[in-house]
Amino acid sequence: FDVVFGRERLPKVGVPLDRRVGQLSGGQRAQVALCLALAKRPRLLLLDEPLASLDPLARREFLSTMVDAVAETAMTVVLSSHLVTDLERVCDHLLVLHAGRVQVFAETDQLLATHKILIGPGGPRRPKIAGVDEVVHATDAQRQSTLLVRTNAQAIEPAWEQRDVSLEDLVLAYLAANVDTPTDRQDLSA
Repeated sequence: FDVVFGRERLPKVGVPLDRRVGQLSGGQRAQVALCLALAKRPRLLLLDEPLASLDPLARREFLSTMVDAVAETAMTVVLSSHLVTDLERVCDHLLVLHAGRVQVFAETDQLLATHKILIGPGGPRRPKIAGVDEVVHATDAQRQSTLLVRTNAQAIEPAWEQRDVSLEDLVLAYLAANVDTPTDRQDLSA
């Protein structure tokens, strides 16, 4: 346990050393917990929903502290969270689990590059779309369909407006796809 690390780190993240933990704010308590975990100098740090009770500023400070610690060491952090927008800035890899099953796993940048939102002609019976390997999730109306798709290296058919996908869009689409009926998720790799 690296006591010197802890004593130096806490004031840097705004935690006064002259107060009991029970007198600290939620964000400060989270920083103390992270500091204690980091002072053990683990090679692997598992964090389960560490951001859930923090306000946006405290979440940002917590993640910044964590990223700094990872940069200083050879530590790997596995972070479980439902706050996807906060993770987009710090995750190298993404694993989406639903009902104990892996829905998608890859490097975050690769996932964002190979998925798109397409907006185009409506109706649930759509022909194969050039440039699309798989429709992960579809929202169909009579006049317009919105699809989150996994793309291939080819150009996407020009009849479809193409938008970049956020990490939150991607996670929600894979979670929603698992809830839909099997016919709603189409494999277009044939």
